[in-house]
Amino acid sequence: MDVIETERLIMCHLSDADAPFIFELLNTPEWIQFIGDRGIKTLDDAKLYIQNGPVKSYSRFGFGLLLVKLKSDQTSVGICGLIKRDSLEDVDIGFAFLARYTGKGYAFEAATSTLNYARTTLKLQRVVAITNEDNVQSIRLLEKTGLRFENKIKFESETEPLLLFTT
Repeated sequence: MDVIETERLIMCHLSDADAPFIFELLNTPEWIQFIGDRGIKTLDDAKLYIQNGPVKSYSRFGFGLLLVKLKSDQTSVGICGLIKRDSLEDVDIGFAFLARYTGKGYAFEAATSTLNYARTTLKLQRVVAITNEDNVQSIRLLEKTGLRFENKIKFESETEPLLLFTT
């Protein structure tokens, strides 16, 4: 199901058919370094990740992480969307793109349209984002979309504090 369309991108619900892409993305060095190893070692693991994460979120909250595809040829390039975590009061935006598609403005285009969707369609007053202190690309993107650093937070499951950005 297409949710957001931009000049160059289509953002849609993830499904089991996207397991090969999710398997690739979640096993990239960047994902493992900045987001963490989710233990996705098989396509079945990737399907479970999709079902227990994004698909469950669509049903429960009406939003979740979306597959980002190029309009021109339907190539999957990343994920971007809204997440409601038990550990955060507010909804947060998350994104990850395959390295070969970074530096082309796709993440900015996807994140900006996701924030617009959050404000106009979902009527969210506040959207936050969290990132590691050493994830310079993510910090730059968050600032470019208009989010600003608010403070550092520490989840019980994390060894290092995370930076919290807000709209």
